[in-house]
Amino acid sequence: MTRKTVLVVDDDPDLLKLLALRLGAAGYAVHAAESGEKALEIARDEHPDLILLDLMMPGLDGLEVCRRLRANDATADIPIVM
Repeated sequence: MTRKTVLVVDDDPDLLKLLALRLGAAGYAVHAAESGEKALEIARDEHPDLILLDLMMPGLDGLEVCRRLRANDATADIPIVM
């Protein structure tokens, strides 16, 4: 059985680390991104089962990241929790 993967996106490194540790301890494979740009790259390359997305980030905010993910056929079907 393959572990489910979660992409955690947050510009706060402490929160990002905490979420990654907790999800990893719960058995998920975790990818972490500290920016919207990195999140788009990881989502495209890794196609996670779920994305936990921060709304307020510098540069690309969560809403713009969500729009871009939904506009791309390769990532449009990934569930996102904001």
